[in-house]
Amino acid sequence: MPKLYTAQEICRIVDAMITLYPQDRSELNFTNSFELLCAVVLSAQTTDKAVNKVTPDLFNAYPKAKAMSEASEESISAYIKTIGLYKNKAKYLKQLSSQLISKFNGEVPQTREELTSLSGVGRKTANVVLANAFDIPAFAVDTHVERICKRFQFVEKDASVLDVEKKMTKVLPPSLWRQSHHSILLFGRYQCVARKHEHQVCIERLKQVMEEAELLERLPKEC
Repeated sequence: MPKLYTAQEICRIVDAMITLYPQDRSELNFTNSFELLCAVVLSAQTTDKAVNKVTPDLFNAYPKAKAMSEASEESISAYIKTIGLYKNKAKYLKQLSSQLISKFNGEVPQTREELTSLSGVGRKTANVVLANAFDIPAFAVDTHVERICKRFQFVEKDASVLDVEKKMTKVLPPSLWRQSHHSILLFGRYQCVARKHEHQVCIERLKQVMEEAELLERLPKEC
């Protein structure tokens, strides 16, 4: 069984990922918390790029929860039919908009418990909204973040998504949770991708910006 990195070592490796990918904002386009909430729901099993193509017209037609709640699922579907699972997502958008009106006076709530009470909103979506819309410390674990945390031996291979979140929020200071999420995600999306690749190149890129590059020597060089 591979030896996991210590908390201090994880921080050093994550810091290198932040150096390579310093963006601390979601690649989803949004101008307010309602738009971000809807965009994250739409992004499930779909690329951010695909979501960004449909949201301008969608939000122009339904800029607030009230307008979205009053629209039919078919009308919402017409705007998002180019993305995966669009029928289910149209249902979620209508339902969560109605819930925002009935339970939260049309405003996006600012707690994880309240956010996850909305249709189509799981823990990851809630964490993305908390961190990016409200600047509340949260560490979202998507498929990229989970894969990189396991690939770089931050957590056990069989760790659950919640296990990954708990480990990373224990290791990293709250002030770095949002930044670390984005940098690890982008490192996984653009450098250390899911498909087969020259993993040694990923390790070498990190070494170039690390003072203690020998930390990475014990990582497997192949995917």
